[in-house]
Amino acid sequence: MCKFKNNGEHNRIDKCIKPLIKFLNNQGIYTYSSCCGHNKYPLTIIGKDYSGNFIELLSGIKITRTRKFYKKDKRGYYYIPEIINKNVKIKTR
Repeated sequence: MCKFKNNGEHNRIDKCIKPLIKFLNNQGIYTYSSCCGHNKYPLTIIGKDYSGNFIELLSGIKITRTRKFYKKDKRGYYYIPEIINKNVKIKTR
């Protein structure tokens, strides 16, 4: 897990999942957006299915937006509402 900083800066890819994203991209699975969840939300990776629809790759949940996949909570953490709204169990420390 990456250390979360609420300073207005964000990396293109969270450091702790860079190897996973690189592996997926090298396998021809292009990723559009991702977040490790910072131990507050589940790990999420946005890709496309065979029909060209955006989906969250780990859950298979379809994302109807074509950009701005993530929302920011009051503490500055990013999450995908469709994932949280599906009652996904979130592991916390």
